[in-house]
Amino acid sequence: MAAAELYSKYARVWLPDAAEVWKSAELTKDYTPGDQTLSLQLEDGTKVEHKIDPRTNNLPPLRNPDILVGENDLTALSYLHEPAVLHNLKVRFIDSRLIYTYCGIVLVAINPYERLPIYDAAIINAYSGQNMGDMDPHIFAVAEEAYKQMARDERNQSIIVSGESGAGKTVSAKYAMRYFATVSSSGEANVEERVLASSPIMEALGNAKTTRNDNSSRFGKYIEIGFDTKYCITGANMRTYLLEKSRVVFQAHSERNYHIFYQLCASSHLPEFKAFRLGCADDFHCTNQGQSPVIDGVDDAKEMCNTRRSFSLLGIGESDQMEIYQILSAILHLSNVEVKDQSADRCSIKDDAHLMVFCDLMGVPCEEMAHWLCHRKLKTTTETFVKPVPKINAIYGRDALAKHIYARLFSWIVDSINNALKSTVKQHSFIGVLDIYGFETFDINSFEQFCINYANEKLQQQFNLHVFKLEQEEYMKEEIPWTLIDFYDNQPCINLIEAKLGVLDLLDEECKMPKGSDETWAQKLYNTLLKQNAHFEKPRLSNRAFIIHHFADKVEYQCVGFLEKNKDTVNEEQINVLKKSKFDLLLKLFEDDEKAANSSNKLTSRRIHSCLFIQFRQSLHLLMETLNATTPHYVRCIKPNDHKAPFTLDPVRAVQQLRACGILETIRISAAGFPSRWTYQEFFSRYRVLMKQKDLLPDRKQACKNLLEKLIKGKYQFGKNKIFFRAGQVAFLEKLRSDKLRMACVSIQKTIRCWLARKKYLRMRESAITIQKHVRGHQARCYAKFLLQTRAAIIIQRNVRMWSKRKLYQQQRSAAITVQCFWRAHMARKQYHKLMYEKKAIVIQKWVKGWLARQHYKRILAAIILLQSCVRRMRAKKELKKLKVEARSVEHFKKLNIGMENKILQLQHKINEQQKENRELSEKLSVTEKAQTMEIERQSSEIENLRRSEQETRAKAERLPSLLEQLSFLQHELENTRREKEDLEEQTKVYKEQTEQVVDELNTKNNLLKNDVDELNKQIVEQAQQLTEIQTNAENTKQLEQDLTEERSRYQSLLSEHLHLEERHRDLKEQMDLNTDETQTAVDLPVLLKLQRRVKELEQEKQSLWQQLDKREEDQQEKAKRQELESENKKLKQDLNELRKSLTDENTDLVPPAPGSLPYKVLLEQLNSSTEELEMRKEEVLLLRSHLVLKSPHIKTSTDIHTLNEDGELWLAYEGLKETNRLLEYQMHEQERVHNERYMKLVEEMNKLKDEKEQQQQMLAQSLLLPEDARIEASLKLEITRLTRENLELLEQQEKQDKTIRKLKKQLKLYMKKVEDFEGNHKELSFPPGRAVNITRKEKEYQGMLEYKQGDESRLLKNLVIDLKPRGVAVSFTPGLPAYIIFMCVRYADIVNDDQRVSTLLNSTISSIKGVIKRRGNDFDVVSFWLANTCQLMHCLKQYSGDEVFMVHNTAKQNEHCLINFELSEYQQVFGDLAIQIYRQLIKCMEDILQHLIVSSMLENETIQGVLGSKPTGLRKRSTSFSQEGAVTMEVLLQRLGLFHTTMSQHGMDSDLIKQVVKQQFYIICAVTLNHLLLRKDMCSWGKGLQIRYNVWQLEEWLAERELTDCGAKETLEPLIQAAQLLQIKKKTEADAQAICNMCTGLTTAQIVKVLTLYTPVIEFEERVSPSFITTIKNLLKDRAESSTLMMDAKKIFTVTLPFTPSSVALDTVQIPSSLNLGFLTRI
Repeated sequence: MAAAELYSKYARVWLPDAAEVWKSAELTKDYTPGDQTLSLQLEDGTKVEHKIDPRTNNLPPLRNPDILVGENDLTALSYLHEPAVLHNLKVRFIDSRLIYTYCGIVLVAINPYERLPIYDAAIINAYSGQNMGDMDPHIFAVAEEAYKQMARDERNQSIIVSGESGAGKTVSAKYAMRYFATVSSSGEANVEERVLASSPIMEALGNAKTTRNDNSSRFGKYIEIGFDTKYCITGANMRTYLLEKSRVVFQAHSERNYHIFYQLCASSHLPEFKAFRLGCADDFHCTNQGQSPVIDGVDDAKEMCNTRRSFSLLGIGESDQMEIYQILSAILHLSNVEVKDQSADRCSIKDDAHLMVFCDLMGVPCEEMAHWLCHRKLKTTTETFVKPVPKINAIYGRDALAKHIYARLFSWIVDSINNALKSTVKQHSFIGVLDIYGFETFDINSFEQFCINYANEKLQQQFNLHVFKLEQEEYMKEEIPWTLIDFYDNQPCINLIEAKLGVLDLLDEECKMPKGSDETWAQKLYNTLLKQNAHFEKPRLSNRAFIIHHFADKVEYQCVGFLEKNKDTVNEEQINVLKKSKFDLLLKLFEDDEKAANSSNKLTSRRIHSCLFIQFRQSLHLLMETLNATTPHYVRCIKPNDHKAPFTLDPVRAVQQLRACGILETIRISAAGFPSRWTYQEFFSRYRVLMKQKDLLPDRKQACKNLLEKLIKGKYQFGKNKIFFRAGQVAFLEKLRSDKLRMACVSIQKTIRCWLARKKYLRMRESAITIQKHVRGHQARCYAKFLLQTRAAIIIQRNVRMWSKRKLYQQQRSAAITVQCFWRAHMARKQYHKLMYEKKAIVIQKWVKGWLARQHYKRILAAIILLQSCVRRMRAKKELKKLKVEARSVEHFKKLNIGMENKILQLQHKINEQQKENRELSEKLSVTEKAQTMEIERQSSEIENLRRSEQETRAKAERLPSLLEQLSFLQHELENTRREKEDLEEQTKVYKEQTEQVVDELNTKNNLLKNDVDELNKQIVEQAQQLTEIQTNAENTKQLEQDLTEERSRYQSLLSEHLHLEERHRDLKEQMDLNTDETQTAVDLPVLLKLQRRVKELEQEKQSLWQQLDKREEDQQEKAKRQELESENKKLKQDLNELRKSLTDENTDLVPPAPGSLPYKVLLEQLNSSTEELEMRKEEVLLLRSHLVLKSPHIKTSTDIHTLNEDGELWLAYEGLKETNRLLEYQMHEQERVHNERYMKLVEEMNKLKDEKEQQQQMLAQSLLLPEDARIEASLKLEITRLTRENLELLEQQEKQDKTIRKLKKQLKLYMKKVEDFEGNHKELSFPPGRAVNITRKEKEYQGMLEYKQGDESRLLKNLVIDLKPRGVAVSFTPGLPAYIIFMCVRYADIVNDDQRVSTLLNSTISSIKGVIKRRGNDFDVVSFWLANTCQLMHCLKQYSGDEVFMVHNTAKQNEHCLINFELSEYQQVFGDLAIQIYRQLIKCMEDILQHLIVSSMLENETIQGVLGSKPTGLRKRSTSFSQEGAVTMEVLLQRLGLFHTTMSQHGMDSDLIKQVVKQQFYIICAVTLNHLLLRKDMCSWGKGLQIRYNVWQLEEWLAERELTDCGAKETLEPLIQAAQLLQIKKKTEADAQAICNMCTGLTTAQIVKVLTLYTPVIEFEERVSPSFITTIKNLLKDRAESSTLMMDAKKIFTVTLPFTPSSVALDTVQIPSSLNLGFLTRI
C-alpha cells in the first residue's frame, strides 16, 4: 500500500511537541512522493508546514481511527507507536477515568491519586473465574489469570509489579494479595488474614514519605503465597531486598523517616509507652530533618493501632511487640546523642541524657557505650591499641550503629512474619508477588540508584525474552511463517556491571584495599572500561563520576560514598557492648554475627560481613532463578504527575516512564510482527460490507482470503484460526469500510431526497387542483346566493308591510276587549263582596261563643289543681322538717345503727319506688305528649272544618242576597266580637309568655346538651389524636416489620454461619483427633481466642434477636388492642354523626326539638347513658371516700358521719376497703415470692462463681508449676471446660426462653382468635390442593404409624436418607415420602410414650440430612429433594401437633392421628432452621450452576443477529486459560431455569417456596449481568442494550408461561432493564439528562456514571458521551441519598419464609415401597 493512499487529505498524523510530546494535526492536501513538506492544520486551527527529512524521508506517524481510541488493549491499535500509546492512555485515564490498560501481556496501572470504588468484595467475585480478556483491565484480572494458570498448568506463577516511587506499586501488590486471600478459602484458620496482616507491618517499618510519594516503599520485597493441592492458601514467605538504611539517620527536605517512628511518637501518651520517654517527632534528630512530620489525611496514632493489631494477628505477643518498640525508641534517642569536640582528632560524650536513655533501654553500661562511640580498636599482628576518633567519624559511627540496629531489627521482624505465616500443610505451588523499585534517575545518583537500576536491567532482560517467547509461541500455534524479530538486548549493559573486571568486580576489589577510596576506584573504571565498552562513558566535567547507558536512559553516577555504602561497616566494639546486654530481643538480633564469627575468623576488625553489593547480587540472582522457574505476569505502574493531582496526566513524565518500564519496547516488538489479530468470523462480520454478493461464500475462511487478496497485498498472514495483520493494515481496512459505508449513505440519502422531493411535488400539485376546485365552487355559490338574496328581499318587503297593518288592527281590537273585561269584573266583585259579608258574620258568632265557654271551664280547672298542689306542698314540707329533726337526733342515729340492714333495705326499697315513680312520670310525660299531639291534630281538623264552612258561607252569600239587610245588625255584633277579641289577645299574650318561659327552659337544656356535645367533640378530638398516635404506631409497626425482615435475614445468615462453624468445628475436631494420633501439634492460641470471641458475639446477637422477637410479639398484641380501639372509635364516630345529623336536620332555627321526635329520642338516650356513667363515677367516689376515711382518723363528729352515711354510702365504703386490703395483701405476697426467687438465684450464682474462682486459682497455681508446653495445654483444657459449661448454661437458658416464647405465642394466638370471634369475622381458611396421589385402598384400617425396634434408627436413616437416590423417588414415589415415613415412626414412639426414641429418631434424622447436604451439596436434585422433605416433615410436626390453629385444616381422620404424649414445638423450630440452611445451600448450588451461563447468554450471545458489531481486538481478547467451548445461548439458560422449576415441582416443594427460589434466581441473573456490564467496556453500546432488553423479555415470558409473574422476580430485573434503557436513550442535552435521572431510579449514581463513561461506539455513526453531559448527570444526582457502591451484591440472599402448608395425604394411606428395603418397619 503506497504512502499516498494513507497520507491523503483529511488524514490525521502526530507531530512532535516540546510541551505535550505529541500533537494531533490533519492534512489539508494530499501527499505525493517527492514533496518536501506536508500541509497540516492543528486542532486549534493553526496551519503549519511540516518539513520532511530528504535523507530518511520519514513521514510523521499516522493517527488511529476514532473507533479504535480508548481500547482496553494497546495492541488492538492499528498503528502501534509512541503517540498512539500515549493518546490511548490519556483518553482512558482522563476522559473515561479508567486507570488500568493492557499492553499485550502487561497491565499498565496509572496512579489516580484518589480512592476508587473498584476493589470491594463484589468486584473480586465478578472477576473470579473470568477469562482475562473478557473483562475490563484490572489488577484482579491479572491475579485471576495467575491463579487459573497455576491450577491448570501446575506451574508456579509470579506477578512482577514495578514502577518508580509514587506510581502505586505497593497498593497494586496489596490488592493482588487481597484477591488471592478472598478467592481461595484456606484449610487453616486465619491464614488469609495473617497474610494480609503482614502488609501494615511492612509498610510501617519499610515505607516512608518522599517528595514523590506519601507511602513510598524503601525496600523491595518478593512474597511467595503458598497453596495446597486444593489451591487454598497455606501460608506465605517474604524476601526483602536493599532496605534504604540511610533514611534512618537522614531525610531530605519535605521527606520523613520510616512511618513506625512517627507512630511511636504519636502514641507516646499511652501508659505502656511511658517508660520509653518519647515525645513528639520534632524532638528527635532522625525524625525532624525533613521538617514534614505530618502527612495529610493520615493519623499516625490510628495507624499505630493497626500495626499493633497486625502484630497480634500474626501471633507476635504483646511482650515481643513492646521489645520491638523499645529498640525503636532507643534508636530515636541514639540519634539525639550529642558528640563534642575536644581537639582536631578527639571527641567525647559526657552526661548525655539521651545516651543514658538509650543505654537504659538497651540494657548496656552507659560509660562503655560512650567510650566506644568516641574510640576505635586497632589490631595488628602483635598488639591491639585503642585510638580516639574525630567528631565527624564519631557521628558517622553513631549513625552506622543506628542503621545496623534498624536493619537487624527489620530482618528479625521479616523472619518472625515468615515463621508466623508458615503452615504445617505441605506447599504444592505458589504465586509470587514482586514489589520492586522501578528505574530511577535523579540529579545526583549514588549507590542506591546503581543497585536499583542494575536490578531493573536484569528484570527487563527477562521481560524482553518472555515477550519474544510469547510472540514466537503464538505464531507457531497458528502455523504461520515468521522471521526472528529484532529486539533490544541489554546483555552488554549487564555484562558491564557484573562480568569479570566489570563495575562490580572493580568495586569489590577496591573495597578490599586498605587505603581504597572513591577516587582511585573511579580511575580504575576509566582505565579499564572507558575504551572497551560502549555502554560506559566518562563525564566531561568530572573525574569522580561515570555514565552507564541503561535500556531506559543514560544515568550519571557520583562515585562519592560508593565504597563506604558497599562496605556497610560498623564498629565491632559497639556491637560487642550490645551483645553484653540482658535484653533478649537485642541478643537475638546479633546471633547471626556470633555464628559467622565462630565459623570464620578471616574478617577484618571493622568488617563483620561481606560487601553489600555482593549480597544484593546474590539475592538478585536467586530472585531471577525463581522468576525464570515461574510464569511471569507483569504490572507496570505509572505516576501521572509530580503534584499528586487526581486524574491529571503529564505527557512528558508519562512518556519517560513508558520508556523506562519497557512498555514502548513491548509495542515495538508487537509492531515488528503482526500486532492485529482477527478470527475469521469476527473479520467476516466486520468487513462483509466490502464484499459483493458473489463473494459471500459458505466457507468464511475462503471468503476472507478472497477479500484480502483484492484489498491488501502481502501484509497479512492466514493462521489456523486467526488472520494476522501488519501494523496499519486494520486502519486501512477501517478507512475502506468507512468510505464504503459513506458511499452507501450518500446513495441512500440521494434516493430518499429524490423520493421526498417528488412526493412533495405531487402533494403540491394535488393541493393546487384542490384549491382551484374549491375557489370555482365558492364563486358559483356566491352568485347563487346573490340571486336568492334579491328574491328574498322582495318577499320580506311584502310580508313586513302586511305585518304592520295587521298589528295595528289587533292592538285596537285588544284595547276594546280589555275595557269590557275590567268593567264586567268590577260589577261581579261588588256583588260577591256583598254576599260574603252577610255569611261570615253568622259563622264568627257561632265559634266565638263556643270558644268563650271552653276558656271559662279551663280557668276553673286550673285554679282547682293549683289549690290542691299548694296544700300537698305544705303537708310535705312539714313532714320533711319532722324527718330531718329525727335524723339529726342521737337516738335516731343509734336506731339507724341498730337497724342498719333494715335501713339499707328501706333505702333500697325507696330507691326502687323512686325509680318506679320516675318510670311512671316518664310514661305520663309520653302520654301528655301524645295528648298534646292529638289536641293539635284536632285543632287542625277544626281549622279545616272552618275553612270548609267559609267556603259554604261564600256559596250561601252568593245565593242569599237578602242577607244584606242584616248588615247593620252584624256590625253591632262585630263590635262585641272586637271587644272579646281584645280579651282573647290578652289571654294569648299571657299564654305566649308562659310558652316563652317553657322555651327558655328548653333552651337552657339545649345549652346543656350543647355543652355535652362540645365535651363529646373534645373527646372526638382526643380520639382523633389517639387515632393519629395509632397511625403513628402503625407506621412504627411497619418499620418494625421491615426491621423484623432484616433481622430475619440476619438471623438466617447467622444461622448458616453458625451451622458452617459447627461443620468446621467437626472437621477440626476430626483433624485434631487424627493429628493427636500421629503427632502432637502446637495449639494456635490466637485462633482459639478469636473463636471464643466469635462465639460470644454470636450469643449476644442471638439474645438480641430473641429480644426483638419478644418486642415483635408485644407489638402484635398492641396491634390487636389498637384494632379494638379502632372499632370502638368507629362506633363513637357513627353515634356522633347521627347526633350531629339530627341536630342539623330538625333544629336549623335554634328551636328545641319536640318531644317524641328523633333528635329528642337521641338526646334522651345520651342523657340516660350519661346518667349511668354518673352512677359508675359515684361508686368510684365512694371507694375513694373510704380510703380518705382510713387516712383521716380525726373525722369523728356526728355531722361528718351522717354526711358520709347519707344514702347508705358507709357500707359501700366498707366493702371497697375490704377489697382494697385483699388486693394489697395479694400484691405484697407476690412481690415477696419474686424477691425470694431472685435471692435464691443470686445465691446460686454467687456460689457458682466462688467455686469457679477457687477452681481457677487452683489451676493457676498448678499451671505455674508446670513447664510452658504443659501450661499451655492446661490453660487450653481449662478454657475448653469453661466454654463447654457456658454452652450448657446457654442451652438451658435457650430452652427456657423457647418454652416461654411458645407459651406466649399460644396465648397470643388464642387472644387473636377471640378477637376475631368477637368481631364476627370468621373466615374459613383455604389451602391449595395437594398433589394428586394415587393411594391404593386396603381392606384393613391402619392407624398411620410404623412400628420399629429400639436401635433401628440408624438402619432406617441409612436406607431412607443416606442411600436414597432422589431422582428415582421423584419419578416413582409419593412426594415427601421420606418425611411421612419418619413422622409415622415418630407417632409410634409417641404412642408408646418413649421420649428417648423420639429424641433419638429426630436428632439422628437431622444429623443424617446435614451429612447428606454436606457430602452432596453441589447436586441440585439432592438439595432440592431434602429441602422439600424437610419442609414436609416440619409441616407434619405442626399439622399433627394437636394445636387448634393447625387442626382446623385437617380432616376428622387426620385429627385422630395427632400426637398425644409429646409436644414437639422445639423440633419444629429446629427443622425450620435446618430448612433455612438447606435453602441457602440450594441457592449456592444454583448460583454455581448459573454463574457460567449468565454472562454468556445475557451479554455475549447475539440472539438478534446483525444488530451488534465487532471491533478490532488485542492480545488479551481471548484468554489462554480455557479452551473455547460451545456458545451458551439464551435458550440454554431458559432450559436450565425450566429444569430447576420442574425438579422442585416433582419433589413436591411448596409453591410459595418455589416462588422465593425463582425470585432469588432472577436476582442473581440481574446482579451478575449488571456487574459484568459495569466491568466490560466492550458491552456498553446501543446494540448491546437492545440485546439485553430482548433477553429480559424472554425471561418475563418464561415467568408468564409458568404463572410466576406474582413472585416478585420481575421487579428484581428492574436495575438491568434501566441499564439497558440507559444504553439506548439519547445522551446529549440537559433534558436527556433529566430524563435519565427520572428513569434510572433502580441504579445508583455510581452505576449510572459508570455506564455512561464506558459507553463505546461500535460503528462510526455512534457518538461517545461527552464529559460535560456526565458532569450534568452528577450534578442532578448529587442530592440522591443512596449507597456509594458500584456493584450489586451478587451474594445477597433474600429472607426466606416457610409458610405452613397442610398435607391432604392421610397417614393411614401411605404405603412403603419394597425398593426402600424397610421391611423391618411394621404398619399398625
